[in-house]
Amino acid sequence: MPTSYPDTYFPVLAQIAIAVVVAAALVALSFLLGKHVKSRVKDTPYESGIAPTGSARERFSVKFYLVAIVFILFDIEAVFLYPWAVVYRELKLFGFGEMLLFVALVLAGFFYIWRKGALDWSQETSEGSPYDAEGARVTKRETKNAA
Repeated sequence: MPTSYPDTYFPVLAQIAIAVVVAAALVALSFLLGKHVKSRVKDTPYESGIAPTGSARERFSVKFYLVAIVFILFDIEAVFLYPWAVVYRELKLFGFGEMLLFVALVLAGFFYIWRKGALDWSQETSEGSPYDAEGARVTKRETKNAA
């Protein structure tokens, strides 16, 4: 067993040093051995084998952000539920009531976004929205032709 402070942390520092050296060596070797050919095709963005179309400045649907908020909501709930479960026996009925209140508030937020339609991805666009179901911008001429 290590007896001093440096003896305790030496294996950790050695592992970090080895990881840095290996990573630097791999990057240096790929730079030295790799081909350096510039071409128009290599400079284009690559997205899962699909040629990029349209502008990268398109707007995201608000539903994307609402789903992200739902994720954070349940992530926070999980973070608070675990320590509560660990000390549940010491907290007794008071701890149970507090956690019941917390879960009720989380569920209220969940039902709010559910009612707002954040979880319904099959909905068509709303009236007056400048975007179609895929999030692409619709021109006024296309909306007149659709009507």
